Amino acid sequence: MESEQIQKLFTHLKEVITWRINNSSEYFNIGAPEFKTNDHEGFQLGDYIVKKGLAHQEVIILLMALLPRLDSSLLKRIYLEFPNSVLFDFCSVSDNGRLFYPTIQTVQYILGGDNISERLKSLEFFDSNSILIKEELIVFPSSPHDHTPMNSPLSVHQEAFNKIIFGIDLLPKMSNDFPAEQIHTRRSWSDLILPPITLNELQGIEAWYNSSQILMKDWDMQKKLKPGFRVLFYGEPGTGKTLAASLLGKYTKRPVFRVDVSMLVSKYIGETEKQLAKLFDKAENKNWILFFDEADAIFGKRTNVKDAHDKYANQEVSYLLQKIESFSGLIILASNFKNNMDKAFTRRFHSCIKFNNPKHEERLRIWQQNLPEQLQLVDIDLDQIAQQYELSGSNIMNIIQDVSLKAIALQDPEYKVSLEMLLESIKKEYVKEDKIFK
Repeated sequence: MESEQIQKLFTHLKEVITWRINNSSEYFNIGAPEFKTNDHEGFQLGDYIVKKGLAHQEVIILLMALLPRLDSSLLKRIYLEFPNSVLFDFCSVSDNGRLFYPTIQTVQYILGGDNISERLKSLEFFDSNSILIKEELIVFPSSPHDHTPMNSPLSVHQEAFNKIIFGIDLLPKMSNDFPAEQIHTRRSWSDLILPPITLNELQGIEAWYNSSQILMKDWDMQKKLKPGFRVLFYGEPGTGKTLAASLLGKYTKRPVFRVDVSMLVSKYIGETEKQLAKLFDKAENKNWILFFDEADAIFGKRTNVKDAHDKYANQEVSYLLQKIESFSGLIILASNFKNNMDKAFTRRFHSCIKFNNPKHEERLRIWQQNLPEQLQLVDIDLDQIAQQYELSGSNIMNIIQDVSLKAIALQDPEYKVSLEMLLESIKKEYVKEDKIFK
């Protein structure tokens, strides 16, 4: 049934193309075969067109971009009927010369015909404000220059194809176009050992997710409040910032993407903004959590303007302010020190949560909850270890892994761990951080 409904859409596309070939000077909005959106409901692609409120021209562009995947021979069949049409001068040709593929120029001709101003007007559907581009429905082959060649073949992004044809949401993989990777955790809130006040603040973010729809839509507060939620996690490395972000994603059932800041920051003026724009545009309205680890690199303090580089660096910060304030989802920035962040950002955070190094009681709980049951501690007083060695949570987990591997390597079925073995692993962590081991 669905294939028949998709075929109905492509039959309409063929009617529109045939009409244009026969009527090169007519205006699209006046003479083109009528398209009734409501005639195409009840299947994935049709429902998508209805939901997004696509204009007739946008529907034609989308169907043209879908041609190579769904009906690659359509243009060839039309060519056999109208071999002398100028339309095919605007198409690209397959390597074997047997198939025609649509390009931007092909679309321009279908929408504008011989009318130059109408053809130019059709380019508005390819600018950055177009829904087809914003939602990354339409993609073009990459160009070494900062423009898209007019003879670029049209296609539909793989993720968008799966969404609009099969209703499957495929999350993006890290790439130059998407400098972020999804992070997961198998742990629970009970594994994040923090002071109760810190845990309460974190679970307050979870509450925002559960209540924001009521606040913004049912209570009509979107006119008075800015969208989204912005949080700063700050504290020394290894204190649980990344785990907290992962848990928020797990318990709100939303993917968490850790942004690779090094891939965003560019020495070339204007490139950082472009990368950020791509990232935010892709994440908008997706219910994703964006986690900027080591965020100081792009959200740091503005400097006194001494040269052009300083001027543009400050412009980047201002641009970021605009982007994070307009983002409708959850943004988490992580930094070692709150003072490293520009005050213009901290004023806009809904919450600033400090992650302290664990105290004696918290360190003891981390030891107790994470040591494998298989290990047999010989003459080791964990309470004394927790009291004497001021370690972060990640330090303790590294030590547990190291000492466990040592016990397994001994091939002792009782997996005994001596105090000497444990202290040796603790010393390794101290040396790594240039701390004095006593």
